[in-house]
Amino acid sequence: MNSKNKKQDKQDKKQLKKVLKNQAGIVREFKEFISRGSVVDLAVGIIIGSAFTAIVNSVVNNLITPLLGVLIGGIDFSSLQITLPSFFPESEPPVFSYGVFIQAVINFFIIAVCVFLIIKFMNTLKKKLEHEKKSDDSTPDPPKSPEVILLEEIRDLLKKLDEEKKP
Repeated sequence: MNSKNKKQDKQDKKQLKKVLKNQAGIVREFKEFISRGSVVDLAVGIIIGSAFTAIVNSVVNNLITPLLGVLIGGIDFSSLQITLPSFFPESEPPVFSYGVFIQAVINFFIIAVCVFLIIKFMNTLKKKLEHEKKSDDSTPDPPKSPEVILLEEIRDLLKKLDEEKKP
């Protein structure tokens, strides 16, 4: 090997060490990021949210939509669609499925109402706890003993004497 190749080999090794060191730093940072409580809380929230979405979809598709369909004359929202004209005779015509959109809007409103009710419940609990805390804080202090009163008077007199000595 000539000196040029050795020099290049050393530079390659230094660069490889630098890359590996940076990767180790990235892995360490990622571990710190993942181990934070807020990320774990976010993951739990996403999992619960996806489960909640499945419940809401079931309520909308199996309970509310059929009831609304009965109330407005037996219309099934999911089957509401308009077939658009096709520009290519051999292909199927495009379908404008506005019933699915109506169902998505109903889902949104149900989720919004549920979130509103949860937040309203949490705010009510928070106000109640704050009210209880204020009522605990507003309890009057027990009456002072004669010794405490005497010590406070002595303290006040000493402060007054100290102030009179100062010019």
